[in-house]
Amino acid sequence: MVRIQKLSSLLSNQIAAGEVIERPASVVKELIENSLDAGATQIDIEIEQGGMRLIRIRDNGSGIHKDDLQLALNRHATSKIYDLDDLEKIMTLGFRGEALASISSVSRLHLASALDSTPGWAITSNGTDSEPQIAPSSHPKGTTVEVRDLFFNTPARRKFLRTEKTEFEHIDEVVKRIALSCFHVNFTLKHNQRLIKQYRPANSDIECEQRVASLCGADFTEHALKIETEIEGIKLLGWIGLPTFSRAQADLQYFYVNGRIVRDKLVSHAVRQAYHDVMYGGRHCAYVLFLTIVPQQVDVNVHPTKHEVRFRESRLVHDFICRAVQDALAHVRPGHHEVCAPTEMTFNHQHEVHKKELVHEHATQAVQYSKPVIHRQNPMPFKVNEQMAVYNQLHQPDTAPTPKSPPLGFALAQLQGVYILSENDEGLILVDMHAAHERVMYEQLKKNMQQGIASQPLLIPISVTLTEREANIIENTPELFTKVGLKVERIGQESIVVREVPELLRDSNIVQMIRDMAADLIVEQQSVRIEEHIQHILATMACHAAVRANRRLTIPEMNALLRTMEDTDHSGQCNHGRPTWMKLSMEELDKLFLRGR
Repeated sequence: MVRIQKLSSLLSNQIAAGEVIERPASVVKELIENSLDAGATQIDIEIEQGGMRLIRIRDNGSGIHKDDLQLALNRHATSKIYDLDDLEKIMTLGFRGEALASISSVSRLHLASALDSTPGWAITSNGTDSEPQIAPSSHPKGTTVEVRDLFFNTPARRKFLRTEKTEFEHIDEVVKRIALSCFHVNFTLKHNQRLIKQYRPANSDIECEQRVASLCGADFTEHALKIETEIEGIKLLGWIGLPTFSRAQADLQYFYVNGRIVRDKLVSHAVRQAYHDVMYGGRHCAYVLFLTIVPQQVDVNVHPTKHEVRFRESRLVHDFICRAVQDALAHVRPGHHEVCAPTEMTFNHQHEVHKKELVHEHATQAVQYSKPVIHRQNPMPFKVNEQMAVYNQLHQPDTAPTPKSPPLGFALAQLQGVYILSENDEGLILVDMHAAHERVMYEQLKKNMQQGIASQPLLIPISVTLTEREANIIENTPELFTKVGLKVERIGQESIVVREVPELLRDSNIVQMIRDMAADLIVEQQSVRIEEHIQHILATMACHAAVRANRRLTIPEMNALLRTMEDTDHSGQCNHGRPTWMKLSMEELDKLFLRGR
């Protein structure tokens, strides 16, 4: 029988390295985080052969004391925490003291460091049980770590590495993710003695946006909203892409908690829920978001690579993120990204309400227009300038310096019974009238639903058989079901009964919904299935009620729709995520027709 024995320090470190170090990019991440924790403002990364031959990280941080060099290569040796209280309020990126020990066990490591006004010292480890060597070093303030021949003594691990190009791409992505959260730090990245990237310090809002553009692409910043909101000690700021700037993959999603990048299911679900009725099916949103929270409210010590976190008040964090993103998207108005106060103005093509408001009440000032008929001899049967004069008199203060057209301009004509052609100060506006009216109707239906969901008592209550755990969680969260118009009662150890359902869901599969909600509550501590199902029904109702193709609209009706779009949440997309309008500026039109060449 094999007896129990203690593992050697080298073997323990190599096992730990398997948790911390997956590939060269993992080494780069750990070393850069150590530099940032040391207060560095300049970090230079040099890579050779994708990191398999050499990884060198040089910083200008606080440095390491000579007497601490050997201890720095031991497991669970750190300067970042001292007791249990420190572990409960971690604000540093590293804290376990495993990185250098793990790296040194699977590579040839050379570390040189110096404090202020003191001689530098260096320590060398060859990935063996032999004692590391310490020697003087002419090193400026800061630290340099050289990692050579990664996994040279663990060939089984080395053979799982990919090509040099692939490994460097992973390193490039790690540097990119860290540079996105450390705007004040200057980063340089070299590969095989060639400068690949340099991210200069960003100290102003404009410079921060420029860094985001350099990392995520100029298209992202041009089609992104900047958000900043705070509540109950939680702060969220960053950039979220407009729904029209969607991606085929979730490859442009960066979320940071107290400066640490994380991949968290709760966060992903919150953002995805905020986009759910404005994003085209199968597409993914783009965002760079930073969450600041009291360190005692988040546990970063739940995963070896520290990629996951656990929030103490997970429901609060989820709802805060979802509402913040949702509100920012809802208040985007055509023509700009500023947040506008929503109004109660609605459009109904079956009535003449807006026609009266926008035209008839001001008949002495406005010109009445009938359905436009385009003739070659008279290509413009109505005058946009006269509409603009009426609009500015109604919407602009008397002291307005120059008259301006509204963001979506004034209607010119209808194209093939599908699109509205409109003109504003900048050029031509094209509006998909069905998609636009569908969004307007949908938002109005949602507002009506916010006043309360009508329930319908069942003549024959529905019994649902569940597991005991599912029945327990439903019994303990009655407010969740009441809020969406469901009245449920527990009648047995593994069964409940449904006595009331929302009127809109009277023909739906209630049993399956209850089971799905219970599963959601167990996995995610919440469920929005009923709300989403109701919203799906409302979206279908809006789609059927919206104006159809080939329905001829009068000019006042078209203008009423344009004005209502400007005051409607999410009016840039229909209920399915498709764009409702687009603009062709005069500059774009000139390029199209080669004017000025």
